[in-house]
Amino acid sequence: MIILIGGEKGGTGKSTIATNLAAWLANQNRDTIVVDADRQATASNWIDRRNEINSLATVNCAQKYGNVFNALKDLAHRYDEVVIDAGGRDSEELRTALVAVHKVYVPLKASQPDLETSLHMNELIQLARGMNPSLTAYAVISMAPTNPVINEAEEAQHLLGELPELILAKTIIRERKVYRDAMVEGRGVVELNNPKARNEIESLGQEIYHEQIQTAEA
Repeated sequence: MIILIGGEKGGTGKSTIATNLAAWLANQNRDTIVVDADRQATASNWIDRRNEINSLATVNCAQKYGNVFNALKDLAHRYDEVVIDAGGRDSEELRTALVAVHKVYVPLKASQPDLETSLHMNELIQLARGMNPSLTAYAVISMAPTNPVINEAEEAQHLLGELPELILAKTIIRERKVYRDAMVEGRGVVELNNPKARNEIESLGQEIYHEQIQTAEA
């Protein structure tokens, strides 16, 4: 399956989610490649650090820019799972990836500013469905407070009324130092000793890949 972690809002944890999902998939014995379509190369740098540790499950990497459609379709024939990390802006990479993928997850903070910057993303998804009618699109609340004073899920559901192309994911990814530690170490939080962060990524992974993992285990 090809999934895209992307959107037009920067600083929402796209690379964090993409790399941690890839590490989780690799530990599920899925042959996984991360396509780094963000010129900041955060995911590529994470994989470079990861490849220095022989004991970790392998995550492959490819850097692709411009029109990525054909590259993604080709990689989908060669790997079990393709995870794309796209930069936080409207770009050729984002638009062409939307036409190729099965699912897109748009990380958002449960706030009005994030909603407003995602209105155009909603339009891009709508346009992409003209060429990719099976595309399913989700918003995932990311970098949420660990001690919330509001119910982010309820607040986000209210805000997403203005983004009809997006379904709210059940899992919330919270702001935790361990995610930053994992990025520096080339690991996923599923490989570190933090049960709360591990549970978040496992929950999101099961939410996205439930059918694939069940089939592989059968």
